[in-house]
Amino acid sequence: MTTNVGTIDRILRVSLGLGLLYLAFLSGMPAFEGGLVKYGAAVVGVVMLVVAATRVCPIYSIFSFKTCRV
Repeated sequence: MTTNVGTIDRILRVSLGLGLLYLAFLSGMPAFEGGLVKYGAAVVGVVMLVVAATRVCPIYSIFSFKTCRV
């Protein structure tokens, strides 16, 4: 698979992923006490971190979209 995630996109994905994991497990907010919201946020957070680490977004590939220069 070819790289299709640029640097700014990676930074935003890492920030979003870490933020969602924080909200899911460390924030103690009542909205994240329920299982569905808590683990849903955790799954989305992990997916964001994996995409940022690999620099390949499957959804970008489907739509032939790139945020990287080359």
